[in-house]
Amino acid sequence: MGSHPGDGALVDLLPDVDALRDGLDAVDYLADEGTVTALFCAARLRQPVLIEGEPGVGKTQAAKSLAQVLQTPLVRLQCYEGIDLAEALYEWNYPRQLLSIRLAEARGETLAEADLFGHEFLVARPLLTAVRHPGPR
Repeated sequence: MGSHPGDGALVDLLPDVDALRDGLDAVDYLADEGTVTALFCAARLRQPVLIEGEPGVGKTQAAKSLAQVLQTPLVRLQCYEGIDLAEALYEWNYPRQLLSIRLAEARGETLAEADLFGHEFLVARPLLTAVRHPGPR
């Protein structure tokens, strides 16, 4: 397993499966052995975990509880039929780009394409927010 920033803190928070179970219990989430083990492996290996099930079985609560134990924000992407890339990853802040163009024109300046497509013009959606988060994830 490679070294990542924050690995020591993650190991301190989750030294073993029992520590995660205790942490989940402390935030009032009671999980079975398989769920605790899957969440532990996902967190320690820094890999995603897919939790499937009918509405109301606790999928979102498992993620919220794990985030509490890891002392990190939860970034949630609600998936539905027809969701597109812009809703999941990012989109451009077109009104802000247009204002910048008009302001540059009023000042007699010329903007390069790079001036309009910087991070300050991005509207981060859940996936970009999650990728940018320094961790733990």
